[in-house]
Amino acid sequence: MAVRAVYLLRSAHPRFGGRSYVGFTVDPERRLRQHNAGRRRGGAWRTSGRGPWEMELYVYGFPSDVAALRFEWAWQHPAASRRLPDVTPRRPRERPIAFALRLLPRLLRAPPWRRLPLRLRWLRPPPHPALEPAPPRHVVVERGRFHARRPRPRRPAGTRPEALDTPPTEATPPPPPCDLCGEPCKDEATPPLRCPRPLCPLAAHPPCLARLFLRPEPRELLPVGGACPRCHAHLLWGDLIRHHLGDPAPSAEEEAEPEDHAQAHWTDQLLCPGGAEPGAGSAPPAGF
Repeated sequence: MAVRAVYLLRSAHPRFGGRSYVGFTVDPERRLRQHNAGRRRGGAWRTSGRGPWEMELYVYGFPSDVAALRFEWAWQHPAASRRLPDVTPRRPRERPIAFALRLLPRLLRAPPWRRLPLRLRWLRPPPHPALEPAPPRHVVVERGRFHARRPRPRRPAGTRPEALDTPPTEATPPPPPCDLCGEPCKDEATPPLRCPRPLCPLAAHPPCLARLFLRPEPRELLPVGGACPRCHAHLLWGDLIRHHLGDPAPSAEEEAEPEDHAQAHWTDQLLCPGGAEPGAGSAPPAGF
């Protein structure tokens, strides 16, 4: 799966100390090399000739490119964003990097990102500056190195997917009943949600489980988490969606030491209707 990261750069040049830059990428490590190589090597005009640049942190876990680009645009243009109506403008002697770090927790607490399964990864050595106000409790704060990119599997040259040998199909078992409504989970387009705990037999329609998790928050549309109706363990909605989509757990190369005991979650596709959302560019996205 794509990283979809919105990153913050800090200039290490003595002349440009305190300069910052916010951008979007699916490969933070490669993007940092491009910024330091200059505009002709894929870097940005605003960072060319003002390096070397160091990546302070990046935020990832966005369900779509649009969600990440909107976050990037609001971070770049806080005075024009409708998501930050009460933000204090940059103070006279406040460095750009300090201003960007002051904006970050406010963005993480602003709708719609406050309910998304986001992670914040520090790349600079500790101690890290305190973020005030603190990010939402379900946002995992990590420290570590860049994500290791997983190589994509390749099929032999000259073959088509339908030409590859496939194992014989077995008889399909009957669909399990939903643990909440009792109706069979027979919709092939939306299989039932399963608890990530190995021994838990939970099977539930996504709308049924979402309504259960949203009982304490009837005005919300997207659940953050709740108790499993079978094993009673606390589950984050994003963990259920990630397990449902078959997203593998991070490999040992991708593990980072967390700074708190919160769990990550991936509340993806539910907020962004496909194809109907505006992109981000020089003009603000609608509603932002």
